[in-house]
Amino acid sequence: MDAGFWAGKRVFLTGHTGFKGSWLALWLARLGAEVTGYALEPPSSPDLFTAARVTDGLAADIRADIRDLSRLKAAVAQARPEILIHMAAQSLVRPAYDDPVGTYTTNVMGTVHVLDSMRDVPGLRVGLMVTTDKCYENREWPWSYRETEAMGGFDPYSSSKGCAELATASWRRSFFGHGGPLVASARAGNVIGGGDWARDRLIPDMVTALGRGEAPLIRNPVSIRPWQHVLEPLSGYLTLCQKLWGTDGATFAEGWNFGPNDNDAQPVRWVADRLCAHWGDGAGWRTEALVQPHEAATLKLDISKARAVLGWSPAWDLDTALGHVARWYKGFGQGEDARRLCHTQIDTYQQARTIRS
Repeated sequence: MDAGFWAGKRVFLTGHTGFKGSWLALWLARLGAEVTGYALEPPSSPDLFTAARVTDGLAADIRADIRDLSRLKAAVAQARPEILIHMAAQSLVRPAYDDPVGTYTTNVMGTVHVLDSMRDVPGLRVGLMVTTDKCYENREWPWSYRETEAMGGFDPYSSSKGCAELATASWRRSFFGHGGPLVASARAGNVIGGGDWARDRLIPDMVTALGRGEAPLIRNPVSIRPWQHVLEPLSGYLTLCQKLWGTDGATFAEGWNFGPNDNDAQPVRWVADRLCAHWGDGAGWRTEALVQPHEAATLKLDISKARAVLGWSPAWDLDTALGHVARWYKGFGQGEDARRLCHTQIDTYQQARTIRS
């Protein structure tokens, strides 16, 4: 990742008020990019966008829906971006069971609207569509999914993200294959990090309970996920955008996995144990039998392609990441400034990547 590359670049970022989007907006602004954000209001209370004063570093902060095609097209045209990163989504598995239609219209047609808004924008060179590790047809096998595996999904959220990948591939071949921006998609693992307060997610549910001095309830302690700190996939996105910008950028216009090393695809109980250990204060967790909708039991990502072709690999192992997560939430709970906490961890992460390279 070349920090100097981003200085002065005009970036259009959808979903900048969400957890991952807020971290990316903070990082891009710290790198000197001119960021136009386009999103709905922050999706939780509290929320990282407000707590970290993300808007202070933005060139423009637009509150609108990606399902509003005319508004989106007008915003993209006015911003004149050189790079567009699409992260706006309904991003949770369990709420998608409650609102499957809203999930599909946001994740599928919203992505189609973003792709269509990129056509005929002067100076737009790079587009990155961010989906998820759950876009693959999950066969519950023990090995990791590669970028060539079939798209699919049992539940509405996973299926909608598989559809978004198919739409991205279609637009790339149909409209961007002979000029226009180079478009890639990125599939990240289960991200963790400070400032996530979404409901029905392991880390937010745990830190909320731990902050109250309670033992959090763990739904699926044996489920395996490709856990990674939020800065890991974001660094992959930035690296991929730089490659797409380069003279041979067309060779990178395809799908990419950004996940942890194989030994960091751990069961939920391992993550819960280590987070409690980092939290201290005698923290522990509990579980009980629950009637709940289907969720995949095992999911791993193969990052061989990103490692070999992009030169990207994780900088922090999972235990290190959990230590940073616990420090962020405990610091915030003790009155530390959220923006400073994020900037400190971004700087620490960049130093770790520099040492590794």
